Amino acid sequence: MAPYRQNALPGVCAPAAGLWPDFLTGQERSPVRVLLVDDDEVVRRAIARELLADMRIQLEGQADSIREGRKLLATHEFDVLMVDLRLGDGRCFELIDEARRHHCNGEVIVISAFEDEADVLHAFELGATGYLLKNAWLQSFPEAVLHVVNGGAAITPRLARRLLHLLNQLPRDQPTDDELPPAAPPPQETTLSDRESQILRFVALGFATAEIGARLGITGQTVNAHIKSVYKKLHVHSRAQAVSLAVHSGLI
Repeated sequence: MAPYRQNALPGVCAPAAGLWPDFLTGQERSPVRVLLVDDDEVVRRAIARELLADMRIQLEGQADSIREGRKLLATHEFDVLMVDLRLGDGRCFELIDEARRHHCNGEVIVISAFEDEADVLHAFELGATGYLLKNAWLQSFPEAVLHVVNGGAAITPRLARRLLHLLNQLPRDQPTDDELPPAAPPPQETTLSDRESQILRFVALGFATAEIGARLGITGQTVNAHIKSVYKKLHVHSRAQAVSLAVHSGLI
């Protein structure tokens, strides 16, 4: 299927160069590739129109079910999968899992009309980096796409506030990240590439993805790909764990 792109949408032009640094992922010459899966045709068309209006984004394909979504994943390369939580033939969790297993460098944004905290947390556990409510006013689908490919997260502000409130209700005797048991040491034969070690040192110094990319002359997406490779090698799930384990193991 040919990518969805309209070269001349009325009233639409490429973003001003000065407003979008050229070291960030998502440029007119190299747009972010998006797959969109939603069984509500009206909503899907509305989201697609927003995405098509931004020249930094290329809408590669659309589907309206889990079954058709699987076909998209099997036949298209993508940077971001946007998927509805509840589709006619199932929930999106299996698509998230499949996307993360077979396209480890791809990002996933869930779009939903529902605000159930358990669904949100489960989506994040499976590897989603965004969760947007369909009926929210203060959000932009293109901006959400650009956030996640540059190392950020995209959460509808109202939902983010609810999650913060939920976290504040946790018992105070729960261990913090610093108090959790350290991750198991990596196998003795584990090694990091020079680039992975270089990026992990920047992470240890507190640099964000875009800042690391700018210093190394690579895209934020490439930075994230290296970091995910480090996660896999060290069997960790966060940057803090990766840095701690690498330091204690003498890898950086």
